[in-house]
Amino acid sequence: MGGIGFYDLKQAPGPAPSLATDMARDLGRRILGGGYEPGRLVEDEGALALRYHVSRSVVRDAVKILVGKGLLEVRRGVGTRVRPRGSWGLLDDDVLDWYQSAAPDRGFLRQLMEARRMFEPKAARWAAERASDAEKSGIETAVKRMEEERGSVEDFVLADASFHGAILRAAQNEFLIAMEGMIYSALLSSIRLTNKDPRENEASIPFHRRVYEAIATGDGPLAEAVMEQLLSDANERLERELEMGASQ
Repeated sequence: MGGIGFYDLKQAPGPAPSLATDMARDLGRRILGGGYEPGRLVEDEGALALRYHVSRSVVRDAVKILVGKGLLEVRRGVGTRVRPRGSWGLLDDDVLDWYQSAAPDRGFLRQLMEARRMFEPKAARWAAERASDAEKSGIETAVKRMEEERGSVEDFVLADASFHGAILRAAQNEFLIAMEGMIYSALLSSIRLTNKDPRENEASIPFHRRVYEAIATGDGPLAEAVMEQLLSDANERLERELEMGASQ
């Protein structure tokens, strides 16, 4: 499942990635995966140019991208250093996507789930209170895609993420919409651990159908309660896998 990212979910056409973007992606993944510890200096411009077979101007552009995402800082006379983890733009769509290429970070996965459990139930309540007919239809379409998918974990994840993204948009809160990338990253990370067998996906579908039905009938309290149940179930399965992994 490593081949799909948040931009595959959004299916937004755009220009092909530049050399600087490709280099920033690779270097960013190395940082997030622990290849470069916070506080460590990365190689100088010349060494990076040789490693990536690019010009120095491409290196500078790649570094600017990572500076903008809080991963690197450049100091004249010192060099380019990895910033402390607390400075990283963890809600940036690219940074979340790069995390998918790194080894599972149990603490990070737990924090993602905690964040989801804080605001997604409220998003479901607000969607029930505010969603247009078209937005409700979009949520229903995502549920149907989940129900119809039987073989591919990737397709199931995309449908699942579309469901949650549709609810965030239906809540009609711009701050929640900005969280869609985080939701997708959390889904992809956790399902990698909990749903290795596509048949296991079916266990969560009734929760999603009940959330949709509550939103469709405008029952905000029920939508909130069922979303809490859905996320509680997902969290229990995630914790079981994390505990099993820690014991191995």
